[in-house]
Amino acid sequence: MSTHAKRERLLLADLLEAAGPDAPTLCDGWNTRDLAAHVVVRERRADAAGGILIKQLAGRLERVQAEFAAKPYEELIQLIRTGPPRFSPFNLKQVDEASNAVEFYVHAEDVRRAQPDWTPRELDPVFAEALWSRLERVARVVGRKAPVGLVLRRPDGQTAVAHRGTPVVTATGEPAELLMFVFGRQEAAEVELQGDKDAIARLHETKQLGL
Repeated sequence: MSTHAKRERLLLADLLEAAGPDAPTLCDGWNTRDLAAHVVVRERRADAAGGILIKQLAGRLERVQAEFAAKPYEELIQLIRTGPPRFSPFNLKQVDEASNAVEFYVHAEDVRRAQPDWTPRELDPVFAEALWSRLERVARVVGRKAPVGLVLRRPDGQTAVAHRGTPVVTATGEPAELLMFVFGRQEAAEVELQGDKDAIARLHETKQLGL
């Protein structure tokens, strides 16, 4: 049975392939080749991937990622499609789903939304609920450095607190849009912000949202 993570993996690979190696993305300073290399290193080189979160390993991550970015682009796409090595924990369905469904969704949107003619993607309700469930669990982690208080609200009124503080800004939108917002893609997320005007401006300008 296909999982959300597997579906998003294949979609990401297709989008990267169609865009080509030099297309822009929403990731600052990265084109599609850089993004593809990041995805491959993250699940194939645990010795370097720790640099994503651990500053002391950032130099090693940068070097290894540059090595992969130098590979033929088609090879990177195929590595994404085929997935992690046989004995990787990412091969476990539960780990893959928990770790990659959101990761691949966000990166697929990084490719899609960097194009001037992008349109909102309609998600099935089950996947939307899965994204909201994940967002509820990680909201305070990805929103911990927000410069103001931040509450995430779905159109049906369900809320999650991403950061406690004052003044408070409330971001309202569908789960996928809220996810993009708190993962640092504020300008590309279709959300409605309510609160103090200066606080909203600070929230839009911050580079601190996300992991």
